[in-house]
Amino acid sequence: MIALFNEILVRPFFNLLIFIYNIVPGADFGVAVVVVTVLIRLVLMPLSIKTLRSQKNIAKLQPKLKELQVKYKGDKQALAREQMALYKEQGVNPLSGCLPLLIQLPILLALYQTFINGFKPESLGLLYNFVENPGAIKTIAFGFFDITQKSPIMAVTAGVLQFIQAKKANLAASMGGGGQGDLASSMNKQMLYFFPVLITIISWNLPFGLTLYWVVTTLYSIFEQMWINKQMSKNEPLKVK
Repeated sequence: MIALFNEILVRPFFNLLIFIYNIVPGADFGVAVVVVTVLIRLVLMPLSIKTLRSQKNIAKLQPKLKELQVKYKGDKQALAREQMALYKEQGVNPLSGCLPLLIQLPILLALYQTFINGFKPESLGLLYNFVENPGAIKTIAFGFFDITQKSPIMAVTAGVLQFIQAKKANLAASMGGGGQGDLASSMNKQMLYFFPVLITIISWNLPFGLTLYWVVTTLYSIFEQMWINKQMSKNEPLKVK
């Protein structure tokens, strides 16, 4: 299983990083990580658009969700059942906001293996034939940071940016329709405070290169979210059945 994971994810990401490393000016591995991160996010962009549309649809269901809360007051099981039925009828997923994060997990694991083991001389044997062997890899990023070492500053930065991104996501969703359903709202509030703290704690013990990936992907998410919301606002409001 581990060998399959390494072959499907770790080796391709390692080769992509080395390929970019070979062509960026100054052979800066920090720049290579930034470029790879942007490429990954561009591939995931259709999913991001779908997720934001789903979140806006959930927000627009708020009036009907309020009606259900009044109708099934005191019966939590019936309320939850009817809420899920409404979500299904409208074709939305209340947990859609978690999907992009779940997809990022195998990518993070693959990059973690790359930064932990990818700089050993024997790892260069994993390069595909079309990827030039650099001979030796300079692990200094941007002239200051060793990408293989821990960076508390980057860990805190990752947590702060994650909070900003989650805050903007919640604000955009609430503005989209006056609020969210109980399930979606509860999940988002927990993610707002819990996830940034978790990211900071985890990043504290991770190599700089991996934390850099998370910082860049979060920054990308913030601007991508702003752009998608702007594009969606140009269209007519989504109609609720």
